Amino acid sequence: MMESLNFEFSDTIAGYVTEFDREKRVFGIKTSDGRIFSAKLTPDTYARFIRNLGEPYSDCTGQIDNLLMKDQYLFVYGVFYPQGGKQVFEAKTLEFPGKSPGEYRFEEPDWWINQARSIADFFIKSQFGGPDDIDYRKYRTSLKLTGEKTGDSRQETDTISRMVFGFASTFLLTGEDRFLEAAEKGSDYLRDHMQSKIDENTVLWYHGIDVNGDKDRVFIGSEFGDDYHAIPMYEQIYALAGPTQTYRANGDPLIMNDIKMTINLFDRFLDTEKGGYFSHIDPFSYDPRSENLGHNRARKNWNSVGDHAPAFLINLWLATGDPDYEKFLVYTADCIEKYFPDYENSPFVNEKFFEDWSHDQKWGWQQNRAVVGHNLKIAWNLMRIYSLSPDDRYSILAKKIAKLMPEVGMDCQRAGWYDVVERTMGDGEEMYRFAWHDRKAWWQQEQGILAYQILYGMLKDEEYLKYARESAAFYNTFFLDHDDGDIYFNVLANGLPYLLGTERMKASHSKSAYHSIELAYLSAIYTNLMNTKQPLDLYFKPVVNGFKDNILRVQPDILPPGSIRISGVWVDEIPWKEFDADKLTVKLPKVDYRPKIRVRIQPTE
Repeated sequence: MMESLNFEFSDTIAGYVTEFDREKRVFGIKTSDGRIFSAKLTPDTYARFIRNLGEPYSDCTGQIDNLLMKDQYLFVYGVFYPQGGKQVFEAKTLEFPGKSPGEYRFEEPDWWINQARSIADFFIKSQFGGPDDIDYRKYRTSLKLTGEKTGDSRQETDTISRMVFGFASTFLLTGEDRFLEAAEKGSDYLRDHMQSKIDENTVLWYHGIDVNGDKDRVFIGSEFGDDYHAIPMYEQIYALAGPTQTYRANGDPLIMNDIKMTINLFDRFLDTEKGGYFSHIDPFSYDPRSENLGHNRARKNWNSVGDHAPAFLINLWLATGDPDYEKFLVYTADCIEKYFPDYENSPFVNEKFFEDWSHDQKWGWQQNRAVVGHNLKIAWNLMRIYSLSPDDRYSILAKKIAKLMPEVGMDCQRAGWYDVVERTMGDGEEMYRFAWHDRKAWWQQEQGILAYQILYGMLKDEEYLKYARESAAFYNTFFLDHDDGDIYFNVLANGLPYLLGTERMKASHSKSAYHSIELAYLSAIYTNLMNTKQPLDLYFKPVVNGFKDNILRVQPDILPPGSIRISGVWVDEIPWKEFDADKLTVKLPKVDYRPKIRVRIQPTE
């Protein structure tokens, strides 16, 4: 047991300025959980403002004295030195998310829109060479840090679909046609190259293909780790993510047919006796109980139940208003609320299950461990579904998670959300142990930001706003790659990028243009329409005779009923009056071409 830290080390402190002594060049900083540190400025301390992708460096070293106001939030990177039996902290870098207390640049109306545009353009350039020749034969799953391809020939269905989601979402936010073209070509490519019909009403999506000239080598079962040679439910779910978001923009009946036939496949995963969806099926017999599945036989997990809603199902309901999809959403929420909490044993939900819903705590890498982001994702999506089906069980569980996670899954010293931790503590332990490391993944920051944004937007608890801002500040300060573009996969606990192995990549089996642009898309919605009360324009370009009854549904996300309405519609930039402001629907013009529809959504308050 160490008595004291008698060596120097560098680290980051995130928090709020408590006081500033200009003569001594020392200021106090209070962390999210209320601990106070003193930080000393040195002659070499420098400072900068947060900046978005595509923006120039913004130095503010000459303004430090004016910026260190009480309650100003900032990140301080510096060095701890042992001195007099204690530690003194000398600041080397100050990062400011805004110019005054309570001001955060990522709450500007166009911050997240511009970020989505930059990320989407990065992927168009990296995958296709630019917008002039969007050809998915060029697509590759893996991209280096700079966006260069690695030389392999793999195209995975999920990573294409997730990238398509990013393109479709960016079009919805910007109306810029290159993003819709990329989304539509990607949806078509998935249909033409990545699916196989099981019968006339059911499709199965391949794990992926290897492209070699004009010949493709097909991989039906997964080639990834613990899912090897099985068909995991999450791969089938995420195959729909991009096409469904594209359908919201264009109403293409071919996409809707793909969606319906994939939902028919999900019936093969459904446990009609004990409820929920199995996590894997055998690629030959389509049997979830096949002995060939090994440790994945007759299992259920977070992905097979919880991933439907955020990946495609909420967007499918938004596009159609179909009551069957509402029932599907409610069913998944009911399963999560009933089976996942395990608060007698852990502050984290349980994520792996046997067929009878008993806990599987010996499976693969997960064992008895928690993914922090999955807990946050449950809170976020239960609040979305609550606005559609206001069951108090959903909001109670979401609020419980929101209260627990800052205590056990958030870095209260530096901000940001951790990755995988043990669900229980050992004898004598006072903190939940990290499974492998204390790094922070980009996608788990997304879950934290969106969970607390929507909780604040719906419940107006200032504590939720605090966590939303702290999470977004950490993400926008440390995850944006201002040198090469896009978002880093992982950062160290202190915020510095971690650039080793697959975590160095900008695209891989685990990363595409999905979580980063999903975050940008929904943060633009939650920030503008729920929190800062600003209007938001969305764009659509329907195919001829696409949407049912020629009705375009424009609700951007499942938000509280009556909280938003349409304030204006333009067809090819000409004002259009045929819309229902409160139902958030537009009657499309009867034309023989594809008009561009711009819809302004306005908060009702």
